[in-house]
Amino acid sequence: MTCYLNSLLQTLFMTPEFRNALYKWEFEESEEDPVTSIPYQLQRLFVLLQTSKKRAIETTDVTRSFGWDSSEAWQQHDVQELCRVMFDALEQKWKQTEQADLINELYQGKLKDYVRCLECGYEGWRIDTYLDIPLVIRPYGSSQAFASVEEALHAFIQPEILDGPNQYFCERCKKKCDARKGLRFLHFPYLLTLQLKRFDFDYTTMHRIKLNDRMTFPEELDMSTFIDVEDEKSPQTESCTDSGAENEGSCHSDQMSNDFSNDDGVDEGICLENNSGTEKIPKPGLEKNSLIYELFSVMVHSGSAAGGHYYACIKSFSDEQWYSFNDQHVSRITQEDIKKTHGGSSGSRGYYSSAFASSTNAYMLIYRLKDPARNAKFLEVDEYPEHIKNLVQRERELEEQEKRQREIERNTCKIKLFCLHPVKQVMMENKLEVHKDKTLREAVEMAYKMMDLEEVIPMDCCRLVKYDEFHDYLERSYEGEEDTPMGLLLGGVKSTYMFDLLLETRRPDQVFQSYKPGEVMVKVHVVDLKAESVAAPVTVRAYLNETVTEFKQLISKAIHLPAETMRIVLERCYNDLRLLTVPSKTLKAEGFFRSNKVFVESSETLDYQMAFTDSHLWKLLDRHANTIRLFVLLPEQSPGSYSKRTAYQKAGGDSGNVDDDCERVKGPAGSLKSVEAILEESTEKLKSLSLQQQQEGDNGDSSKSTETSDFENIESPLNERDSSASVDNRELEQHMQTSDPENFQSEERSDSDVNNDRSTSSVDSDILSSSHSSDTLCNADNAQIPLANGLDSHSITSSRRTKANEGKKETWDTAEEDSGTDSEYDESGKSRGEVQYMYFKAEPYAADEGSGEGHKWLMVHVDKRITLATFKQHLEPFVGVLSSHFKVFRVYASNQEFESVRLNETLSSFSDDNKITIRLGRALKKGEYRVKVYQLLVNEQEPCKFLLDAVFAKGMTVRQSKEELIPQLREQCGLELSIDRFRLRKKTWKNPGTVFLDYHIYEEDINISSNWEVFLEVLDGVEKMKSMSQLAVLSRRWRPSEMKLDPFQEVVLESSSVDELREKGRGTFPCDISVLDIHQDLDWNPKVSTLNVWPLYICDDGAVIFYRDRTEELMELTDEQRNELMKKESSRLQKTGHRVTYSPRKEKALKIYLDGAPNKDLTQD
Repeated sequence: MTCYLNSLLQTLFMTPEFRNALYKWEFEESEEDPVTSIPYQLQRLFVLLQTSKKRAIETTDVTRSFGWDSSEAWQQHDVQELCRVMFDALEQKWKQTEQADLINELYQGKLKDYVRCLECGYEGWRIDTYLDIPLVIRPYGSSQAFASVEEALHAFIQPEILDGPNQYFCERCKKKCDARKGLRFLHFPYLLTLQLKRFDFDYTTMHRIKLNDRMTFPEELDMSTFIDVEDEKSPQTESCTDSGAENEGSCHSDQMSNDFSNDDGVDEGICLENNSGTEKIPKPGLEKNSLIYELFSVMVHSGSAAGGHYYACIKSFSDEQWYSFNDQHVSRITQEDIKKTHGGSSGSRGYYSSAFASSTNAYMLIYRLKDPARNAKFLEVDEYPEHIKNLVQRERELEEQEKRQREIERNTCKIKLFCLHPVKQVMMENKLEVHKDKTLREAVEMAYKMMDLEEVIPMDCCRLVKYDEFHDYLERSYEGEEDTPMGLLLGGVKSTYMFDLLLETRRPDQVFQSYKPGEVMVKVHVVDLKAESVAAPVTVRAYLNETVTEFKQLISKAIHLPAETMRIVLERCYNDLRLLTVPSKTLKAEGFFRSNKVFVESSETLDYQMAFTDSHLWKLLDRHANTIRLFVLLPEQSPGSYSKRTAYQKAGGDSGNVDDDCERVKGPAGSLKSVEAILEESTEKLKSLSLQQQQEGDNGDSSKSTETSDFENIESPLNERDSSASVDNRELEQHMQTSDPENFQSEERSDSDVNNDRSTSSVDSDILSSSHSSDTLCNADNAQIPLANGLDSHSITSSRRTKANEGKKETWDTAEEDSGTDSEYDESGKSRGEVQYMYFKAEPYAADEGSGEGHKWLMVHVDKRITLATFKQHLEPFVGVLSSHFKVFRVYASNQEFESVRLNETLSSFSDDNKITIRLGRALKKGEYRVKVYQLLVNEQEPCKFLLDAVFAKGMTVRQSKEELIPQLREQCGLELSIDRFRLRKKTWKNPGTVFLDYHIYEEDINISSNWEVFLEVLDGVEKMKSMSQLAVLSRRWRPSEMKLDPFQEVVLESSSVDELREKGRGTFPCDISVLDIHQDLDWNPKVSTLNVWPLYICDDGAVIFYRDRTEELMELTDEQRNELMKKESSRLQKTGHRVTYSPRKEKALKIYLDGAPNKDLTQD
């Protein structure tokens, strides 16, 4: 995208006069930072282009000196615009230097802008300067383009007649007269730049277009013909106005001549003028051939007005050959290639014909005056000024240094390096970069220092070995090869290696083991059945052609266990355990690979006589493979909140059992029993119950296959528990079971941050706040039980259903399954929670400081195949309430907490050392969703205010949810509302949408999902929205005479006809706009017939309408008032977080910043 910059820089580089003058300028480092000095970076770039051996030179340093960031550097601009801006920047930087007037000397010309009265001959004029001449490709309104540059130049100076309503007021005649207005060249620059204006604007389509018409240009251009323009001879003496700049006055032609002669003394270009007579008087000594210009640069644009590519065709003055400079590619071209840039095609064509012509054509032409006295040659290296020679030397040294560095890079082996820290026992990873000629001994020293082991172990206790990190496999060691070059050991210098290196360490009293190629590595874990423990691994090396018997002997020597009674279990992949029972089989046949894990047991018990899948060894290994460690943060135990929960439990369920449950947690003095006491008590019960379950399992279902694993039967229902089971059956170590089918119903996982203070309070107020949350406890046999408010659970559930559902089959408990969540009960009606016991062990854990007073941590080892519902039941004794009254939040790496609510999902998504936070509050039941309720305040600075978390259920009507919200709003927010004085409506970010009518049913009429958000809007009067055919829009009156907007007012429309609305739509709420822009930017009174079509597109509630009195005039602002209002509006829009984005996209102006990067104005759009 910097092609436009490249083309200009390459043209300037190939201009001898510019390059030589740039070399003569000397940079003073003490006065300016070289990074921000534009002339220095251009000088450095040109030196590198001339002397460097690189294929191409980057322009990054130049664009950095412009103050451009990466986005500005890659944004395409017009090359002519860049030329102007860069020349201005150079003039600013070169002030008070020898090069101060360089741009003017080379590129600046002068012309006279005149008006001559056709009656008296009086002429008024002024002199203007130019750096380039813009030539029109096609006159406005014409279908025929100019054929050549010469024709366009003649048109440029062709005068026009001012007559009729355009008559000129003559100062001499004191009246309006016919006049001739035109331009006359007075001075041509040494380097003549012609811009072909190929970019135009089509007023029919209101788009920019590119004119690809053919326009020829000569290799040599005679500019003398454009001086010989005859003025109509006037009978009176001609007068002139020489303002120099912009002043106007009158003077005679002799005064003009004298003034001009003074200019000629300092100008080195050609200056011609018309005298008062018809005879042209040339400058003394000036011959006609001095106005011959030769073409040496053609900047070509390929593409459209929307974008394209620039490149340059440049003639070298050294060899008179033409070259194509296309970014980093330079190639020789011919005159035929130059002619191809003329563009277009011949013949008559219409106005749009250029769209079908070639889009590659000349855009800027640069000619040089043919003057042997002034035409310069490029400076050779030996002709450089001293400071340029020093610059060349510095750049060569830098280039040589970079070359040496690249050479080193090409000969450097880069490979991953691992090391198990001998103290911290943490696997460290780094990248070892070692020259291919460095020896293994030197590489070990580099790795030793890289891993910061100097103060940990001696260096002679370290060595490098070949390692496969993916399989955790030590491939081989390098004994006796300490002096071998690393390039030879690693197989040469490669971009990537198929293996890694491990810096292996040992204790001073140990000896390194030799690793030979072809061996496999086996990590041996010793299993103790009595202690039910699995030891840390011991590594042994074996060959794949060894038999199982030989492998047992090898292990026996390594860990000192008898081989006769040894059982070896190979873990081929996760949870795939295989007992090696065939002594003569080879390890390869058993499935051994590079790196393997085996479990070894060699006890005298009878366990080895049992089928492997029924053995104690299998169960222990299965538990070991599936057990994860979690850290659980328990909630702060507040006596006040605990008494509330106790009262609620007594009111809602079997009071005897609940009292027992509470007593179990309380201490003698009524205080809560400690976590340590609960653990001690639970551990004893765990041991006795585990033995009892094992015996029952052995004498259980005889039809069960001995090869079936416990994992395959996790979801199988067991015999239903007797309903009179004691409360002890809900202890830590029993089978999971539910008290009520609706106690553990599931919802989709919440995926929002729950760090909100209200939504994560210690005890949710909705436990006691509504009848909807009162049916949370049932007895074990699912009978209806009396609730605190005197209703039974069936009546409360039935009250939520609408009349539309009365005739339907009972779908309340199955609707959730249709939406992709799981029911807690299977088709037979038995609880899926009644599953086999899975491992769970909890112990106190001392967390880091700062976890908060009153909080306790648990370190839990649990089988990850356990369901969330079972996990919550196991946590009941530690939390102190039933699992239906606390919530589980998973803590992620960013410390964000997300609630886990799918009770039938296992903990398989959790991994070791995950953190869990327990928060008190009623858990969701089946078909329920937690909803965040925000208050909509349309005329407040912050229109969106969080109120509370509520629970809505599928099948519930909007009116029922409003009834349940009323007591919560009163208790938590202090809002005393009646049911008919507020409404609920859709919320999308801060935009209010569809108004929910009272009879709408969630899920049927209104889509509801996890972590849903709604607006609550307090009404000033009775609800006007009665049907879906109505439309609620927000209107604001614009008062242009006062420059202010009235507050929002709601308007309810009965239909989508514009007859009801003669205003202007402007998007969705809050639709902030500056009062300085609203009058001009908005399209008032659009011609539409309905609201739901362009340009209004009002299809839903919540659209914003602006309206005004068409007879009201806009207030006239003084500059002071406008500036004050602008500051006020900018501050307001920044506070609300809105930016004015209503105006059409504007092209970003090209700027070069003279003092580094700009200070971004955040108030500007």
